Amino acid sequence: MQQLGGTALKRLNRTWRRRATMQVGLMLQDVESPFNVGAIVRSAAVLGVDHLYLIGRSADPTTPKAQKLAMGTDRYLQVRGCATVREAVDAAHADGYHVVGLELTDTAKPLHELDLCRDVCVAVGNEARGMSAEMIAACDALGYIPQLGKVGSFNVASAVSIATYEVRRQEWAVADNLSP
Repeated sequence: MQQLGGTALKRLNRTWRRRATMQVGLMLQDVESPFNVGAIVRSAAVLGVDHLYLIGRSADPTTPKAQKLAMGTDRYLQVRGCATVREAVDAAHADGYHVVGLELTDTAKPLHELDLCRDVCVAVGNEARGMSAEMIAACDALGYIPQLGKVGSFNVASAVSIATYEVRRQEWAVADNLSP
């Protein structure tokens, strides 16, 4: 057993890229830490996210602090700054996305129970306060990541990575079930 080198790794990644047919977007409302935004951008680029909608006080992914973690991967995303929640949600809908908010609410369903096999834009809120009531109301669906430990929440960048992976995982699972 050995680690994959350059050509083998590119071949493996190309195989998974061919299986990804859905668009995935991310929407960040007031995610203020440039380090969180940089980590989100890096994970987004790895998982083939197409659009990144930034609302309000979300950090700019091109700042030096964000770039420390993003490492230039923002060039793979279409980034759009939006002044309001309505502008961002309307833009995501116009781009063909079903907006799924990641928030702990009384009506949210476990993320793995939501049907994410369509073009999905995962929306998250501020690191400390979460999404605003306006953002929660504007989402087409709400989901959460079940948590088992004694800590009440994930870091926003970790939560976005898990949610984005779940979107892709569901896509691949459906494709595997349709294969002869």
